Amino acid sequence: MILLLGATGYVGQAFSSELRQRRVSFIPLTRKAVDYSNFDVLFSYVRKMKPEFVINAAGYAPNPDLDARESAHWEVLCANALLPQTIARVCLMTNTPWAHVSSGDIYTGAKVEMSGELRIERDLSRPEIRQLFATHPDRFHGFTEWDEPNLSFRRAPCNFYCGSKALAEEAIQGMGRCYIWRPGTMFDERDDSRNLLSKLQRSRTVYDGIISVSHLNDFVRACLELRENGAAFGIYNVVNPGAITIERVVDLTRQILKPVSEIELLDHDAELGAAQAPAGTTCSSCILDTAKLLAAGVKMRATEDALKSSLRRWRDGASVPVSSITNAGPVSSFSDLDAM
Repeated sequence: MILLLGATGYVGQAFSSELRQRRVSFIPLTRKAVDYSNFDVLFSYVRKMKPEFVINAAGYAPNPDLDARESAHWEVLCANALLPQTIARVCLMTNTPWAHVSSGDIYTGAKVEMSGELRIERDLSRPEIRQLFATHPDRFHGFTEWDEPNLSFRRAPCNFYCGSKALAEEAIQGMGRCYIWRPGTMFDERDDSRNLLSKLQRSRTVYDGIISVSHLNDFVRACLELRENGAAFGIYNVVNPGAITIERVVDLTRQILKPVSEIELLDHDAELGAAQAPAGTTCSSCILDTAKLLAAGVKMRATEDALKSSLRRWRDGASVPVSSITNAGPVSSFSDLDAM
């Protein structure tokens, strides 16, 4: 039996659906049923239920209207950094294997071949970098699982959301039998505030950049396959192969969905930079390497194939309202830890 934490959130619901389809016995646990943020409560529950595996899909999703306030920082820290440590301690003490859904947002940029050297370019929104990507995508290499996060409290500047996610990874690595699953920017064919395609349709202006993406269901299936294949515990970048520009995603949206409102592409302010943009105002502009995932025998669809499929199968697209908010982020709070 699998214990699924954060079962009512965007990622948690996808795990629930996939586990049902696979006819895998699981408990979709919510904080309303059991306060799993409390160590003693979770420890007693795990000892009693004896799950074979625990999945942590809970967390605090970024909200640009709230995250800038210092009062929200404690909620972000509790959900994204302290909760994973609580789960890690419980699973270590009960010898229970588990997995934590992390985020690719702990990186910015990519490794780029320039002038015969491989260097880290932090801001992929720069026009000259996007032009180089358009003509020589082979010169862009993603961050591997062994690269230190460069969007963290240790590698400032960063927003509080990214810092909290990086802090969690640092704290739980090496604690018991644990997977850390990193998605890129999430999307699928259903309208949802966490969905990249929904965000684009709600926006009149959006920052351009180069991103790694994860189709939600592809991500969930790949994560479960890692466990089923007996892959070694550790960190995995679980993204669809092939980075893509926001401009290309917008073009595909225009071609397939033909939205009524035009979307204007913007460059980041050179003094601000992608790394300092408030959480939720832009996609994580970074490229993640997928070699380790492939070496574990797990394959995902190419990025463009997955995006085109989602756009062609778009559901409730007509109901997506158009707002003047730039790349509006999702609304969530720690009052519902299942926000992720």
